[in-house]
Amino acid sequence: MPEAIRAVRGMNDILPDESGLWEFFENTIRTWLAAYGYRNLRTPIVEQTDLFVRSIGEVTDIVEKEMYSFVDQLNGERLTLRPEGTASCVRAVIEHNLLYSGPQRLYYSGPMFRHERPQKGRYRQFHQVGVEALGFAGPDIDAELIIMCARLWRLLDIQNVRLEISTLGSIESRAVYRTRLISYLEKFYDVLDEDARRRLQTNPLRILDSKNPAMREILAEAPHLFDDLDEDSLAHFNTLQQILHDQGVSFEINHRLVRGLDYYNRTVFEWVTDQLGAQGTICAGGRYDGLIAQIGGKPAPACGFAMGIERILSLISETGAADMRTVPDIYIVHQGDIAAGFSWKIAESLRDAGFKTVLHSGGGNFKAQMKKADASGARFAAIIGDEEAATGQVSIKPLRETADQVRMDFAQVVVFLKNIYQE
Repeated sequence: MPEAIRAVRGMNDILPDESGLWEFFENTIRTWLAAYGYRNLRTPIVEQTDLFVRSIGEVTDIVEKEMYSFVDQLNGERLTLRPEGTASCVRAVIEHNLLYSGPQRLYYSGPMFRHERPQKGRYRQFHQVGVEALGFAGPDIDAELIIMCARLWRLLDIQNVRLEISTLGSIESRAVYRTRLISYLEKFYDVLDEDARRRLQTNPLRILDSKNPAMREILAEAPHLFDDLDEDSLAHFNTLQQILHDQGVSFEINHRLVRGLDYYNRTVFEWVTDQLGAQGTICAGGRYDGLIAQIGGKPAPACGFAMGIERILSLISETGAADMRTVPDIYIVHQGDIAAGFSWKIAESLRDAGFKTVLHSGGGNFKAQMKKADASGARFAAIIGDEEAATGQVSIKPLRETADQVRMDFAQVVVFLKNIYQE
């Protein structure tokens, strides 16, 4: 017997008992985003490699070490499985000239791919929901995105998450700060870890986000970007804070919050929890006013965020979410040739009426079928033998509550069940 083929490491199956929670989340997301006027955009999972090199940054970990890239054997194109969604969204907006008619509120969802060491909350194929507001320059849209997230946590009954915000200022003010930061860190070159040394001249702001405890004391005394902020960026950030205060959204200012992608400027934010270990960020984003021009479009402001679906679902499960398996309303058990034909009619009539209905397959006596009905999680069993079928009747047995089994004409079944479900 040949060896069984397994899934690629870090790329996981989502099994039926798990998918109910995913469906609940996806349905909640669609309703939540519609309430704010965001529309869905769907992009390919494969893009030109250059899209991510130009947008994310050539000296980032994602581009240097984590992307799944390959050369198309037919035409020699350099292609990459998308490692994040913002660049693809912006590429589509430019390509289809979506900003011609005015600013756009857009969202996307789907799988992303990064070649990382798999661990809880971090996988090689992972799923994100991304929300992008393009063409809006003011801090009001930054605030809207953050306030949206606060509403989502309430809808999902997620607690114990905190909001951290900061500002990266303008490109010019960040360049001044970058020089000061490098000068400071060079004094400690001998004690910097390998990652910090590698990033020192290419991407020094990323050092501030180091998770290495040995770096903590050095970074605690590092200069703050706030000291080099230009007036416009400071005013933008102050207005954002005021809106959040006015709307009752609590936050902390984190001077070490830099985000891992090169395209961010001004506002950056993260929603963080302590309940998922090292992978505590469940949602992150900020403003990226230069990205549209960087990819080849006409300059326009933009802001957005992305959230990791696996991390959020893990958080829901950690906090004791109810079983959200998709279960039928009714499971039909039947025995006999006449009953088999009649059961098909009953099943289709119940489905026409909106009831999730499973028609037993595979034979077996009534006792064995009833075990299957109970295991399915259905609220009711519809029992049909040849005797019932000959008289056009069905027996309805409650499976989740104490109540008597009742027998009724086929025409009464839908009305009977609807009355119960409307109680």
